[in-house]
Order: sequence, then C-alpha cells, then structure tokens
Amino acid sequence: MAEITNKLSEEKKSNTSVTMIAVTVILAVVLIFLVVMYFDQRSKRVEMERVLTEEKDSLANELRLMVHGYGTLRSNNDTLNANLEKEKDRIVKLLSVNASNVQLIKRYRSEISTMRDIMKSYIVQIDSLNTRNKNLVAENSVIREQINQVQSTNTELSKVREALNEKVSIASVIQAKDIVAVALNKKRKETTRLNLLDKFRICFTLRENPLAEAGPKEVFLRVIRPDSLVITTSPDNIFTFRDDKMIYSANRTADYLNQDIEMCIFLDNTGDFIVGNYSIELYLEDNLIGRSTYLFSR
Repeated sequence: MAEITNKLSEEKKSNTSVTMIAVTVILAVVLIFLVVMYFDQRSKRVEMERVLTEEKDSLANELRLMVHGYGTLRSNNDTLNANLEKEKDRIVKLLSVNASNVQLIKRYRSEISTMRDIMKSYIVQIDSLNTRNKNLVAENSVIREQINQVQSTNTELSKVREALNEKVSIASVIQAKDIVAVALNKKRKETTRLNLLDKFRICFTLRENPLAEAGPKEVFLRVIRPDSLVITTSPDNIFTFRDDKMIYSANRTADYLNQDIEMCIFLDNTGDFIVGNYSIELYLEDNLIGRSTYLFSR
C-alpha cells in the first residue's frame, strides 16, 4: 500500500514538473513573441517617423519654392497683385504650422496641390496680361508714329498755309502807281522854285486788285526833307506802321472798289520846306505802297 502511495506521489511530482516545464516553455515563447513584436513595432514607428520627417521636409521645400515663385510673379494689375500677395501669405502661414501626423500631412499635400493649380492660373493670367501689354505697347508705338506723321504733315501744311497766306497777303496789298509830285504857286501854276511854293500836290493811282478788300481806304503821305525831317501840318499827325508810331504830312480817304482809282493829296506850305531833294512815301493798311522824289530849287 505504501508502495502504491509512493508510486502515485512520484507520478504526481512528475506530472507537476512536466506542467511547469510546459508553462515555462509557453511563457518563454510568449515573451519571445512579445519582444519580437515590440522591436517590430518600434522599427515600424521609427520608420514612420522617418517617413513623416521626410514628408514634412518635402512639403516645407515645396512651400518655400512656392513662396519664391509667388514672389517673382508681378503684373501691372493691382487686383491680381493683391491676390498673389494673399496666396503668398497663406503659404507662409502653412510653413509655420508643424504637421505631426499623417492626416495633417495629407491635408497639407492637398492644399499644396490646390495652391499650385491657383499659381498656374495666375501664371497664365500674367502671361496673358504681359502679351496684351506687349501688343498694346506695339499698338501705342504705331499710333505714336502715326501721330508724329500727322503732326509732321500738319506742320508742313501749316508752313504751306502760312506761305500761301503770306503770298495772298502780299498779293492783296493795294499798290500806288504813277506817282507825280508837283509844286504849285498861289495861282495854281506849277513851279520848282521854293520861294514861290504855296501848295505841294502829290497825285497817284491806287492799282486795281481783285484780292484786296473793297471799301474806304485811308492813305498817309510822308514828305521828307533832305535832312530827314518830316514836314507836317500838325504834331498830332501820327499813324501806326507795323507797331511803330510815325509822323505823316497829310492824308486822304478814298472809296476803293477794286479798280484803278486816281487821287491827289495836297500839302500846304508850312514854311518848313528847304532847298534839296525830297523823299515822298505813301502808306496804306500797314504797307508802304509807293515812293517818289522831288527836287526843290531856289
């Protein structure tokens, strides 16, 4: 009986040892599995962190390039420039945010893609504006050239018109012809002797001129002594000739009808006559229209 009991006790101990060994083996296998899993997870986490870091660096580089790209985009359109600056500020703000997980990185990647498309559209708009500006500059250059040509033509036409006006002005001047000066004594007889002079008569013909304006014409006579003194009947005998005030000897108004008209102007002996050769000048409408001379003897 005791022998059976001992045998049972030994079998029980043997079973317990086997169980403990089995449990130990199982625990060892589980521990090894856990260790393997731990290192595998750690390796994956390290790899994930490396990938995230690389992705963040890649995103940051792309953002910096886009900031530089937006910085180089310029146009003459104020609204477009404001939009470009707004997009640039948006990228700068993204650079200041730390993307720490996959979801954020995916969202930023999506935003970068959107901003890149926006940037492309701005580039197209700026290229279109630049092309349009170049075309406008070319058109303006052509227009300026045309304006210069028109101005040059107008200048030439003005010169031609001025020349024609000058010719017409010259052609429209009424000239005097057949100027005859005669000294008269008190009996209205001609004389050349100064001591017999009573009146000095200058007769002439205003020429026919269809280009001249018809109407009353005032003719001014200047009788100039050999010493250049102008003989006049009054100190108030003043007329304007080309912006200068001049003394005249006598004057007369005639009704001019664009045809030859004969007329005479008389000058009384004022006592200022001297012996010598006199100059006789006739003026009309700011023009010297005729000259003659006369010699007084003793």
